[in-house]
Amino acid sequence: MGAGAFLEPLVVVVLLFGGTWINRASPSSSSPSSPSSSSPRRPSWTRRRSAEISRGSSPDLFESGLSSPTVKDRLLGSSLSSRFDAENRWHQRQISLGLVSWTVTCPNTAVFQNRLLSRLLRRLPFLVECWYWALVYWTYQLGRAFTAVTLQEGTVDVARRHALQLVRIEQRLGVFWEVSIQRFFLGHPQLMAVINWIYSFIHIPGTIAFLVWLYYYTTTRNRLGESQLGKPSGVVRGSPGGPLLYQARRRTMAVCNLLAFVVFTLWPCMPPRLLSDESVEGPTGDLARSYGFVDTVHGVNGAGSVWTENRFCNQYAAMPSLHFGYSLMIGMTIMTIPLPAQHHRAITRSRLARTLGLRIPSWRRLACWLIGFAYPFTILVAIVATANHFILDAVAGAIVCGLGWRYNAILLNLLPLEDYFLWLVRIHKPEPAAMNIMLEDEDDWSDDDARRYAILPS
Repeated sequence: MGAGAFLEPLVVVVLLFGGTWINRASPSSSSPSSPSSSSPRRPSWTRRRSAEISRGSSPDLFESGLSSPTVKDRLLGSSLSSRFDAENRWHQRQISLGLVSWTVTCPNTAVFQNRLLSRLLRRLPFLVECWYWALVYWTYQLGRAFTAVTLQEGTVDVARRHALQLVRIEQRLGVFWEVSIQRFFLGHPQLMAVINWIYSFIHIPGTIAFLVWLYYYTTTRNRLGESQLGKPSGVVRGSPGGPLLYQARRRTMAVCNLLAFVVFTLWPCMPPRLLSDESVEGPTGDLARSYGFVDTVHGVNGAGSVWTENRFCNQYAAMPSLHFGYSLMIGMTIMTIPLPAQHHRAITRSRLARTLGLRIPSWRRLACWLIGFAYPFTILVAIVATANHFILDAVAGAIVCGLGWRYNAILLNLLPLEDYFLWLVRIHKPEPAAMNIMLEDEDDWSDDDARRYAILPS
């Protein structure tokens, strides 16, 4: 690995600290609300006929599982309700399991909002996301490390048998293309080197870069009272999806990790590259080697990574492929992300297009579709061409991604535990209040619901 053992973690650290700086809050917006603080001026948008602004229940409160505020809370406004919340030592959370739900009482950490660390988190709110990422990632990695150090020889044999079962299933389905795909890239050494590099170095840094961008686009650019590059104060320029979208995708990753850990613990599977092990004797070893898979990443002239070359890495966790699961989640988010109203403009609005009923989206939406498709497709090619995953591993990764996408809200039930933890360490996590702004769009070519969230000071 050489310098990579130092440079690869350094890239991750730079991305996290860079994201913290990019998403920092201005001093005015990071100060606690008070009754005397002036309310932000009415936001303005270009080419809009009207804007109906309702100060209703905060989507962040709904997202975090808090009970909906009462009518009295709405009339008081964010400043008075913020002070009211800070004076109460307890609040309620909603727990939901299927059709059953109940309310639990938890400590209200708002009483600690003026402490040093709480003020730091208000100024640098992305530090909370760094903590969430580290918690999710290292919990998953420690689980993999435990399975790696406790690995027994019998588990290796089971993983090899499962891999050969996948080969037979793919042959029956007519999708056993891994050998042909790898041979194509082996015939083009320079292209193979690029694919090796993509597999080893894009997964983790690419995911973190995506989180930094998504937080900036859904939260930072929607801060109503901040003046930013290309965004004057009192205007929002981010995605109408708001912080709810970011929080849902963050939870999706956590659910993906949880499901993947359960699957590869109960059903270990060897990656194709390990089937060519010369030390395995008998008919099973001969059959496994007959496919001719080559370990291009960890072999000669490969691109080994500190993330995959260590004794704590479980080599038999190929099913499902989180490389592809994460990339699919990222791609789908980019393809479907709501765009700001000023980015809805269609490429053409000719009379012929209207007559034929053609609906040509804006070039930004087309770019989202292109990037959203290209990224997971590139990762899919990389994991197959390097013989690190079977095609069915990617299918399983897609299923895990879909389940996480659909059912990630179950993790909101852990918020009471977070409340007690933050109470013990005397820290208040900033939860920005938001205005739900419903817009009437005069442009019939808008491809998203005309709703956006303006982030107010917490």
